[in-house]
Parts: sequence; C-alpha cells; structure tokens
Amino acid sequence: MSYEKVAEAKPNIVIGMKQTLKAMKLGGIKEVVVADDADQHVTDKVVRLAKELTTPVSHVDSMQRLGEACGIDVGAAVVSIKQ
Repeated sequence: MSYEKVAEAKPNIVIGMKQTLKAMKLGGIKEVVVADDADQHVTDKVVRLAKELTTPVSHVDSMQRLGEACGIDVGAAVVSIKQ
C-alpha cells in the first residue's frame, strides 16, 4: 500500500534520511515511510523524531522497491511525503 502512496505523491516526496530529518524539522511532512530492511541505526532517528512530532510512520518491506516507487535506481531507506 505505501509503495503506491509514494509513487502517487512523487512530486511531493523527500528521499533519504538526512533530507527527511531536515524537512521534518522545518515542518510540512504529513507521513514518513521506512523500509524494514534498512539498517536500524539509519532509520531510528527518523522514527524517533516522527514520534515526537506525531507524524505517522508507515513501514514497507524493501528498500529496493521503495526506491523504485520514488523513481530512483537505488534503494531508499526513508522517504517522506510533503503536505
């Protein structure tokens, strides 16, 4: 389900942990999507901040498929959808 959400929101997405953290701190993120096969030390910061900001977090099983949904040729550990 979240792969489709990301693909549909493609012009309004932020890809990657650093960019997602920055966008979350600035505000305007309505949901975060995290790949379960990503290194946990990479995704923990994003999940923690999302809880603090009460931003919904969705989980998907594959970094590779998440990257494909974003239209990139590499895997994505974290993607956020702008409001």
